[in-house]
Amino acid sequence: MAVFSKSSVPQFTAEVYQNEFLPEGGRDVNAIVTVTSTGGGTTGGVPLAGRAPDAAVVLMVDCSGSMDYPPAKMRNARDATAAAIDTLRDGTRFAVVAGTHVAADVYPGNGRLATADPQTKAQAKEALRRLSAGGGTAIGTWLRLADRLLGAAEVDIRHGILLTDGRNEHEAPEDLRAALDSCAGRFTCDARGVGTDWEVKEVTAIASALLGTADIVADPAGLAADFTQMMENAMGKEVADVALRLWTPVGVEIVFVKQVAPTVADLTGRRTEAGPRAGDYPTGSWGDESRDYHLCVRVPEAGIGQEMLAARVSLILPVASDGGAPQTLAQGLVRAVWTDDMVASTSINPQVAHYTGQAELAQVIQQGLDARKSGDFDGATAKLGRAVQLASASGNADTAKLLSKVVDVVDAATGTVRLKARVAEADEMTLETRSTKTVRVKK
Repeated sequence: MAVFSKSSVPQFTAEVYQNEFLPEGGRDVNAIVTVTSTGGGTTGGVPLAGRAPDAAVVLMVDCSGSMDYPPAKMRNARDATAAAIDTLRDGTRFAVVAGTHVAADVYPGNGRLATADPQTKAQAKEALRRLSAGGGTAIGTWLRLADRLLGAAEVDIRHGILLTDGRNEHEAPEDLRAALDSCAGRFTCDARGVGTDWEVKEVTAIASALLGTADIVADPAGLAADFTQMMENAMGKEVADVALRLWTPVGVEIVFVKQVAPTVADLTGRRTEAGPRAGDYPTGSWGDESRDYHLCVRVPEAGIGQEMLAARVSLILPVASDGGAPQTLAQGLVRAVWTDDMVASTSINPQVAHYTGQAELAQVIQQGLDARKSGDFDGATAKLGRAVQLASASGNADTAKLLSKVVDVVDAATGTVRLKARVAEADEMTLETRSTKTVRVKK
């Protein structure tokens, strides 16, 4: 384990869990890297010590016509945004965007950001009271405006919070995709769907591209608590733009790089080159938290008794705050050792086995729900049965509970289930939205 500490950033550690032993002819090396950052201070957005980081937040509120059905939805959205504004740390730069088929910065306006204090918070909440529902939905325009507002601020942390209640019907899918590509790496964004008339894959794609969280708030009355928690988490971030850097020796191929806790997110295709045989994978902003990453690399064949460094993984701040060289925050090593000891070479590391199962769990839930929607009930039963089996075996009680609202569980251990004849739309959408949430290895 390596530790890097500096007063301007949290302290990071990296721990590598793997079975480094390979049989003769073995080439694939798997490792779980647990990255922990402490000292960021996520206690209600109040840093534990030292200078609070400069931060800017843009709240994007869906004001399309559907937000008036029922009328309480728009009222709850205004109240939730007001609660989030109350949670802003004084000194934070912020703005409120009203989103329809166009985007409007309704506070403070004119392409500016306000600085949070009692007066500006009160003014922002007054502006919220004037919001009304009407128009369409073009989320890409909301994100581009948020990007312009955040990009004008000289701050450490840039974050968005986005609320929608409907499908992105007033722009082409490629327009939203282009907006996400443009905003990726420039700010992080949490996305929420309220009610049941929005598209899960749209909201989760936004959060995935912008390294934030996605969730459903089926009952609009729950928005205020959810928005408060999201803002508290945002205010607890201490350092942004941390990269997972993977260096590999000559001849080593990268099979995949995934975040596997607290949620599953495939980072393989998001690599940017960082020098000879090194690449950076984005991880976003960090406060007091711990995340797990699954690396798989393919090494050249070697003889019994040979060993090699298969990969070096580092946590990097690519651009130092003082304008100097990139900072290495933590580092860990992944090894490969060839042996003729069958017991050693066939043993699967518990962390690797656990997260392989969690990644499969997320995949089979998506496949099962897609099969159910398409009318392939046998396929849906098989996939969701496997999901029940994996959730039970890994102790993922939250996912098991969500699955039980979609299938009747006959035997969790064998994955024997029956599809429910009637499933509430909110229950199905909650399972789909939260399918990537994982549990950590049981100690």
